Amino acid sequence: MNSERYKVYCAIYKSTKKESTYLYVSSKDDFSDVPEQLLQTFGNPRFVMMVNLDKREKLAIANINKVRENLKNDGYYLQLPPAPDAALQHIRQKNTKL
Repeated sequence: MNSERYKVYCAIYKSTKKESTYLYVSSKDDFSDVPEQLLQTFGNPRFVMMVNLDKREKLAIANINKVRENLKNDGYYLQLPPAPDAALQHIRQKNTKL
């Protein structure tokens, strides 16, 4: 039995239609598990990088455990932009009333 852990690699793509939106897939250029409607909304995926999730403890924004789980179960993970801070949202709403 091989004691080496299973390596989890993924390819990360940036959306050309949605700012700060990223798509993680198990294999580079393989979008076969991604729903067609999501791909249409996402736009033409622009390759960013390959990542070995086994060698990382965290990712910049996405929860690494959720990414691993989604890749295993669904074949992809969609990272949406972080929600605006409540205070920042309040300032934006206030400024639109001026």
